[in-house]
This record gives sequence, structure tokens and C-alpha cells, in this order.
Amino acid sequence: MLLYVLSFLSNRWRFDLDEFKAHIHQQQITFLMIDPDFLIKVTVLALYVGILFFIGILASRRIKGMSDYYVGGKKMGFWAVAFSARATGESGWLLIGLTGMGAMAGYSGYWVVVGELLGVFVSWQFMAKRFKRRSDKYGAITIPDYLHSHFKSTTHTLRIIAASVLVIFIVIYVASQIDVTGVAFHSMLGIDYRLGALIGFLIVITYIFIGGFVAAVWSDLFQGLLMFFGLVLLPIVVWFSMDHGAGITEGLRAIDPTLTQVMGRSDDKWMNLFTILGFSMIGLGFLGSPQVYVRFMSIKSEKEIDKGKWVAVLFTLLTDAAAVTIGILARIYFTKQGQDPEAILGNNGQDVLSMVTESFLPTLLVAIFIAIVLSAIMSTIDSLLILASSAITRDFYQKIFRPHLKDKDLTKISRIATIIMAFTALIIAMIMNYVSPDRQIFWVIIFGWSGIAATFCPVIILTLFWNGYSEKGAMASMISGFVSVILFNFVFKELSSVGEYFVALDVLAPSFVVAMIVGVIVSKIYPPREEALKMIREIDEG
Repeated sequence: MLLYVLSFLSNRWRFDLDEFKAHIHQQQITFLMIDPDFLIKVTVLALYVGILFFIGILASRRIKGMSDYYVGGKKMGFWAVAFSARATGESGWLLIGLTGMGAMAGYSGYWVVVGELLGVFVSWQFMAKRFKRRSDKYGAITIPDYLHSHFKSTTHTLRIIAASVLVIFIVIYVASQIDVTGVAFHSMLGIDYRLGALIGFLIVITYIFIGGFVAAVWSDLFQGLLMFFGLVLLPIVVWFSMDHGAGITEGLRAIDPTLTQVMGRSDDKWMNLFTILGFSMIGLGFLGSPQVYVRFMSIKSEKEIDKGKWVAVLFTLLTDAAAVTIGILARIYFTKQGQDPEAILGNNGQDVLSMVTESFLPTLLVAIFIAIVLSAIMSTIDSLLILASSAITRDFYQKIFRPHLKDKDLTKISRIATIIMAFTALIIAMIMNYVSPDRQIFWVIIFGWSGIAATFCPVIILTLFWNGYSEKGAMASMISGFVSVILFNFVFKELSSVGEYFVALDVLAPSFVVAMIVGVIVSKIYPPREEALKMIREIDEG
């Protein structure tokens, strides 16, 4: 009997062992069947993510209080601030949106470059020092802080309006960036859109949660460098790899002669004018968008601004021009006369970058470019989430309800708020993908950008350059800018007679103008208080 049992167990064990060996063998075969190119891409991405997490851990050691968490203790150098400001300002639209725009618009797409370059130069040259000086005098670490102090507000109304609008449009803007993340993972790695969006969401949440603003700036410097060198070098590689024949202009003309028209592709002169204005006025957003101007708060001195100015201008010129050029080269290489470009290059050309990199670069460099795309996206998401977190925790919770709350406790609350808003943005991105699968990424991102810019840029400009601007005028500017963006996007664009012109112009320029005019008119009716004027004069004279 004992021998029988032992024999049974021996046979049973042999069966299980053989089964286990077979299972292992099958797993080895499955592993070997995985595309080696995919493994290289995943490995590079893992290294990239590891670097971001390492930056977050290092940054966490510098977080001592709210000033550190939101503006890096106002001790950041010009290299970090310049690259962070530009990486934040560009976002995923630079690599996915603007490359596609170059393919669709041809030479007229360079008007985006002109507008962005002017916006960046004006903000650094004429506004940054003045804003830095005043925000330091006010002890401000958020944009609502700055506005509240500037007008010597006696109520929380202005702070509430500023913080509310900020949170709304930032969540929309972050949602658009998460949307781009999903698109990028799908087009460049073949990963499901939803999984790609979730992965990007988890990565950026992790290092922000750990290191706050310092982590965002340091990671933006790293990511900005990747973006800069990748974008500048790619069109050079493509150009020398292509059989470009008679040249770019001739190549475009053979496909569609209108692609070579710098002043617009339409036979309607007014349509061309509105298109040029729409493209070039995107740069207005650099004249006061909070996610950019909080960088000026964080820089350690006005002298650093002079140095950072040229870094920011050069970054903008080379990367934006390179992005449009990549799109133009892709149009020549991948399409022919009579073909629908969107059928080949994706909706509004959103697949241009993935197609170019896969066609002209070895696998390792393709993997690096995937990291570059993620860099553009995440460098914007991290800054926006911290900005929105500051609006909720400092400008709502602390300043209005818990003024004596300790910085340590507030930092914890900020991290929770960051996660909640990021999760909300993720849900919106998923809904947007489900409801509008044919959405144009370039213009979705621009809508969020325009909402923030139209609400805050007129306010920042007028506070810096017109002492007659009042608190009520600022409130009127923000509300009218906020409402105008919605009206121009969802009402005026649908008008049968002029709707197509507003589509070409887009929402930023007209909303910006409305907010400026309304702010001036209301300030004339309700002028600023004398004590606020006295403080501003003292700061300017000092």
C-alpha cells in the first residue's frame, strides 16, 4: 500500500513538473515573440520615467513650506525658469498639433511661429521684470495673491473669481493634454488610447506629488532639453534622408499650389486675413497666462530674467519653426496630388510625428522621440496642476476659510487637491474621446489655452501698465474674457453668415480684445482706490 501511494505521488509530481516545464517553455516562446522594437521603446520610456521620479525625490528635499511647493522658494535660476516656462507654454500641441498644422497649412503655418515669438519676447522683455518686482513686494506666491494685493482688496470676491476661472480652464487644458498622451501612446506605441492616457496620468501625478513646483521646474528643464534637441535635429535628418528633388516649394506646389501661399490658402482675402490673425494671435497667451507668469515669480532675481530672455526666445524660434517644417516635409514625403491628407496623416495631421520618426529614425531614436512627446505633454500638465492646486488650497481654503492653517498641513491638502483635479481631467479626456472621436487635437488644446489667456492676460497687462485699472475693472475683464471664449467658440462659430471667419480667427484674439475693452470701461466708471494707487507709485518709484 505504501509503495502504491509513493508511486502515485511520484507519477503525480512528474505530471505537474512536466506541465510546469511546458508552461515555462510557452512563456519563453511568447516573450521571444514580442517585437524587439517594442521592447526597446518600453525600456527607453522606463528609463525616462525613472529619471523623472529621481528628480521628484531630489526636489522633495527642498520642500519646506508653501513658497517652496508653489514657487520654489523664489530661488530658481534662469536656465531652469526659461526652459520650464517654454516647456510649459508649448505642451503636446507643439509636437502633435503644430507638426500636423504644418502639414495641413503649408507655409502659412509659420504665422504661428511669428506670433509665438513675438509673445515670448514681449513678455520677457517688457513685462517679466515689472511683474517680478511687484509680486515680490506683495509677497505673492499665486496669481490671485498678486491681484488681491495689487488692488488692496478688502473682500475675497476678486480672489474667488480668479481662482474659480483658473481651476475651470486649467482642468480643461489638462484634460486636453491627457488626451494627447493617449493619442501619442496609440500612434507611436500601438497601446490602447485609454491605457496610454492612464499611464501618462500616473507618471506625472507621482513626481508632482513627491516634489511639487521644484520637481516640475527641474523636470521641465530636463524635458525641455529633450524637446529642443529632438525637434531641431529631426527636420535636418529628414531633409538629408529625403529625395527632395527640386526643393520644398516645388514639392508642395506639385501636391497643392495653395500650400506655398504664405498669406493664406483661400481665394477670399478676408478669410486669409482672419486665418493669419488666428495663427499669430496664439502668442497673446504669453502676455499673462498664470502658468507662465508664476515662473517669473519663482526666478531669484531680475538679472536672471535678462539672461533667461534669450534662452526663451531662441527655444521658441527653433522649436516652433522646426515643428512646422517637420509637417511640411511629411506632406511632401507621404502625400501626393489629389489625396486626402487626413486619410494618410491622421485627423488634422496628428500622426505626422509618429510617421516621420518611424520612417527616418532607427528604433532607439524613435523611442527617444516618444519620450520627447511625453516630455512636451507632461511639462505642461505638471505646472498646470500645481497652479490649480494653489488656487484651491491657498486662495480658497487657506485665505478664506483657514487663514491660520500651518504650511505643513496645507502642503498635504495641496497634494490631495492635485490628485482630485488630475483625476477629473482624466475623466473629461475619456469623455471627450468617446463623444468626439474626430476632434482636432490642435484646436482642442488651443481652446483651453485661449480660455486661460483671455481671462488673465488683459488683467496682467493692465495691472502692469495702467495705474487707472481698478479692482472692479479686473473682475469685469476676467468675467467677460471667460464668457467671450465660450460665446465665440460655441455661438459665433455657428453663425451662417460670418461663422467661417470666426472659425479661422478662433477665440483668443476677439475674447482678449473684449476683456481689455470691458476692463477699461468699468475702471473708468469705478476708478481704483487712492491707497492702492499710492502703493503702486511707491513700488514703481522704488
